[in-house]
Amino acid sequence: MPGENLSRDEARERGRLLSVDAYDVALDVRSAVASGADAETFRSRTTLRFRCAEPGASTFADLLAPSVTSVTLNGRELDPSAVFDGTRIALDSLAAENTLVVDAQCAYSRTGEGLHRFVDPEDGEVYLYTQYEPADSRRVFANFEQPDLKAPFTFEVTAPEGWRVLSNGAQEGEAEGGRHRFAVTRPISTYITAVVAGPYHYVSDTYRRTFEDGTELEIPLGALCRKGLAKHFDADDIFTVTKQGLDFFHDHFDFPYPFGKYDSAFVPEYNLGAMENPGCVTFREEYIFRGKVTEASYEGRANVILHEMAHMWFGDLVTMQWWDDLWLKESYADFMGAFALVGATRFTNGWITFANRRKSWAYRADQLPSTHPVTADIRDLEDAKLNFDGITYAKGAAVLKQLVAYVGQDAFLEGARRYFKRHAYGNTRLTDLLAVLEETSGRDLAAWSRAWLETAGVNSLTPQVTYDAQDRITELSVLQEAAPSHPQLRPHRVAVGLYRRQDADSALVRYARAEVDVSGPRTTVPELAGLERPELVLVNDEDLTYAKIRFDEGSLAALRARLGDLADPMARALCWAALWGLTRDGLMPARDYLDLVRRFAGRETDIGVLQSLHGQAQTALEQYSAPDGQERAARELAEGTLHELRLAPPGSDHQLAWARHFIALAASPADLQLLQGLLEGTAKIDGLDVDQELRWTILEPLAAHGVADESAIAAELARDNTASGRRHQVRCLAARPSAEVKAQAWAQVVESDVLSNALVEATIAGFAQFGQRELLAPYLPRYFAAIEGVWRERSIEIAMEVVRGLFPSWLVEQATLDAADGWLDGHPQAAPALRRLVLEKRDDLARALRAQACDEAAGARP
Repeated sequence: MPGENLSRDEARERGRLLSVDAYDVALDVRSAVASGADAETFRSRTTLRFRCAEPGASTFADLLAPSVTSVTLNGRELDPSAVFDGTRIALDSLAAENTLVVDAQCAYSRTGEGLHRFVDPEDGEVYLYTQYEPADSRRVFANFEQPDLKAPFTFEVTAPEGWRVLSNGAQEGEAEGGRHRFAVTRPISTYITAVVAGPYHYVSDTYRRTFEDGTELEIPLGALCRKGLAKHFDADDIFTVTKQGLDFFHDHFDFPYPFGKYDSAFVPEYNLGAMENPGCVTFREEYIFRGKVTEASYEGRANVILHEMAHMWFGDLVTMQWWDDLWLKESYADFMGAFALVGATRFTNGWITFANRRKSWAYRADQLPSTHPVTADIRDLEDAKLNFDGITYAKGAAVLKQLVAYVGQDAFLEGARRYFKRHAYGNTRLTDLLAVLEETSGRDLAAWSRAWLETAGVNSLTPQVTYDAQDRITELSVLQEAAPSHPQLRPHRVAVGLYRRQDADSALVRYARAEVDVSGPRTTVPELAGLERPELVLVNDEDLTYAKIRFDEGSLAALRARLGDLADPMARALCWAALWGLTRDGLMPARDYLDLVRRFAGRETDIGVLQSLHGQAQTALEQYSAPDGQERAARELAEGTLHELRLAPPGSDHQLAWARHFIALAASPADLQLLQGLLEGTAKIDGLDVDQELRWTILEPLAAHGVADESAIAAELARDNTASGRRHQVRCLAARPSAEVKAQAWAQVVESDVLSNALVEATIAGFAQFGQRELLAPYLPRYFAAIEGVWRERSIEIAMEVVRGLFPSWLVEQATLDAADGWLDGHPQAAPALRRLVLEKRDDLARALRAQACDEAAGARP
């Protein structure tokens, strides 16, 4: 629609012109429980008070709505048909002080954008929640949709009797006639306002703290979910982590939590992990575990809770001026989430998870052709939507970890404290943060910022070692390289660790360590000269910096032979990550990486690392293995996985992880027969609880291989006729090896908008199955013929899901690469965000072809 994609220049001009004093928003959502067309829209009435720096000027308000009933500006009624174009309300002849009243019919969402309406198939109950970032509050009420026009908000929601209704502020008094009014908020941005409404199951608690000056703080806590999930809801653990986080951030930030209450709402069909709405944080309900999960899942949930809590200060209290500086909140929240996880909770290995998972996401994003500096050039809202990526989150967080090593933790935290006090309830840019950090550290951070925040790309660090006749180190240097496309070399504070065994049967342990500031292409480490020859040299030991790590020949040989003997879990995780990087870069054959997984993954003690290895092994098999050797590689990996599954301690997290990995790999008649036996109860693995979630996990490969038909899937849904069960059913149905099935799935996702966001996601996940290349081949040309229409006609969230999820990655062939290049060459005027998505998927495909060539060459060697 014209005007839907707000540009930075438009926002800058409107921000220069206006300041907002208050919003009063009244929503009537009683229509949510109606049926048919009556349940498509709700009434939204907004009273917006704002000032204009240039009386007589013109501007516009944002609103995405099917219809507008009335518009009144300063008591003057405007003709909605004349001033509203479907996305914007034109406002002319502004006064110095203005009051705008807009009465509209807004649409309930089925895509997770705006006010999402969900009907629970289990009991027919209706649940509502909002999700706005970056710019979907305009789907719910008229506003100025940009982060720097902050204001206090007052919400009033009229809902069906008996519903629980929440917003950012606390409810004032009892609801009367279904009308709930909420306390006015502090000045906040539009994208973090929130409403949650429905017959939610609600649990309450209280956080209390007494500060050193005797001041007492009391924060009402709430946690809520659908009634159907109440029996699985472990609210006590959620409250425990919440309280631990609040203690931690109060200890370190010296700025009391400023938003009153703290509700955590776990909501259905959520597109994100979570959203930091102050006082009313929303989470995807998959964080409520319906079956047994590993401790890594609980750690992941705790990290998300703490990430969102960090946003209460970084993002909500102090907000970026425009989306260019999105990193100011996301990088900090990602870093502080891990920092608090280790410092405040039972998950003391959180930095291992950060090194293993989050940084892998960053390294992938930073090697795509769409890579960008941490502080990005965001021209408009479509750019902003795509920049919630591995650079903005994980690379930014890793850069902050490097900054802590560079300036010291005390100076870093004191800078945060000054930042909050100086800019509370305001908006900032990069320069505002650097100013306080320079004050507290005494360092000039301009050069550091240019190197780390204002340039793109990832460096590689490789040790170079020479030895004398007595096998002692003559010189150890660290070589730094950069990709030709992004040649920036950066300053790195790194630790270099030397590892060896004390005897032939002992573990590989560190016997020497030195910290050094790496700068330029070659940096020597004089502290390590004269030491005995190590078996392994680990650059970036302890994971202080952000860089790809390489090995010298001796170290790589040691890892091939004895990776499982490496005692320190962080060092082991870093080596696994580096070996995966070599595989992705086509420098290590996929068969070698899979061999390492088969021989050493069974000795991995960290469950999060193990689960990452399983996922990477599957990618290596499906994407990076030479086609001629895939069948054998798949068989060997499945055999090794089943062996580890039978060895794992009964009932352990490791057993469950190996079971899920085996289920994902099962393809032979014997393996599928075992899965069918586990499903039917005729086979058993001691200690493995085949609960409902694991049953669905087993059913998908059975469906994909034609063992389980539609009736078997229907029978499973009858056992689990819930919202979660429905998503699993849709995925299993789409996985079946039938041309008719694939055609139906394609039509439902690409040619129709009847499915909700969650069912679109499930259908796409089932559609593309490894081993179904012939069935999927016809969709290569259909994909490129369809995507422009999808981008034009569907919401951006759904369009992104379709463009990414249905890219023909299942056909790792030159013809697929040629088709992608042909589309890119032939559509230079396509939306930049769409071209970026296709370019990224094209790059993944080109990487897979290079990796397959590397693997094929290794297979050809005698």
